[in-house]
Amino acid sequence: LWADDKNRGIRLKSECHGGKSVLSSNFMSPQQKYLIRKSFALLEGQGTVPALVFYRRLFELDPAIRPLFKNDIEEQAAKLLDMLGALISHLERTALLEAELRLMGQRHLDYGVLPGHYETVGRALLDMLAATLRDDFTPEVREAWTALYGAVAETMQAGAATGNVSGAG
Repeated sequence: LWADDKNRGIRLKSECHGGKSVLSSNFMSPQQKYLIRKSFALLEGQGTVPALVFYRRLFELDPAIRPLFKNDIEEQAAKLLDMLGALISHLERTALLEAELRLMGQRHLDYGVLPGHYETVGRALLDMLAATLRDDFTPEVREAWTALYGAVAETMQAGAATGNVSGAG
């Protein structure tokens, strides 16, 4: 994973890690974890607005993604914030987090998510954070979220590479 200075988006490494864990206990520094938690607390104070901003930006970046979402977007926004909260609450429990993310990657394969969608989601996430955190979206906060999303996306893609789980979750 690296930040692309030209469009300030996220690019993922093309290779999957197969059986190798992306989420080692030090995949993020303690300071990065602190910045993630602090900035997420600011997002939570805004209700579902950040998630709605995220989906608006996601569909602007790639309108072909919109049909993958069958639920009401307000309901989906609440689910996204719940998922982010759960993810952040497990930053220290990397083995559990990795197992859950691999399963999530398998489920997303069933939903029709393609490898290229992960980069678009990463860009929409960073754009949402910039729009909703404003001055609190410092370069250090951007770097922390980039590291977190990169590890999440790579782990989900590794899970997707193992096949689908039709009927699960």
